[in-house]
Amino acid sequence: MSYPHYHMGSGSRTARRSLEFGKTHVVRPKGKHQATIVWLHGLGDNGLSSYQLLESLPLPNIKWICPTAPTRPVTILGGFSCTAWFDMGELSEDGPDDWEGLDASASHIANLLSTEPADVKVGIGGFSMGAAVAQYSATCFAMGRYGNGIPYPVNLRAVVGLSGWLPGSRSLRNKIEVSHEARRRAASLPVLLSHGISDDVVLYKYGEKSAQSLSSAGFRYITFKSYDGLGHYTVPREMDEVSNWLSSRLGLGGST
Repeated sequence: MSYPHYHMGSGSRTARRSLEFGKTHVVRPKGKHQATIVWLHGLGDNGLSSYQLLESLPLPNIKWICPTAPTRPVTILGGFSCTAWFDMGELSEDGPDDWEGLDASASHIANLLSTEPADVKVGIGGFSMGAAVAQYSATCFAMGRYGNGIPYPVNLRAVVGLSGWLPGSRSLRNKIEVSHEARRRAASLPVLLSHGISDDVVLYKYGEKSAQSLSSAGFRYITFKSYDGLGHYTVPREMDEVSNWLSSRLGLGGST
């Protein structure tokens, strides 16, 4: 779908009714189950699109969980309702974020991962708004809690964000610097971010800024890939890089 340059959320300050998440689609591992990754779609999309993107990747040891965001009014769309992980207004360096919506989505994702076997490595990835939630989840993991203070329950091993941005980027460094445990967790988590230089929806500078903010906050294993001529979509070359990076970072191998 097409919409103007969007901004890091203007979050609704009104009481929010309880929102229901949509259908979850699962890509089962074709080989030995070594990792589970929740993949998050973009604004107005659904889990089936994620399923179709991921099912053909050459990653037989990964189980992909592809949830669908709740349908809610979205400020950037003039209050039009569509699937969205949180409410958002204009993307700006210091724009307020819908922390309640971000926490609700991050919690839903963590719950999906919390029942995975103990020997299975878990991660989160996503596109656009889904990438924003994946990166927000990375910061929750590092700090050991959601924005609302509730403990974060999952030991993340990898985060991937395509064509996205980092909510709360300005204050992240200060939040992590004050805690030895937060610095340790941030330093342990590999993050892959990629962005098209020609992206006219989430501008390239927001992807670049995300990588810089995470790195300065103590995330040591940041990989940032830029793609000439790429707009606000994915291409096979980018997904090949995602596959290779996940195989390497998660130590995947063997099909039985």
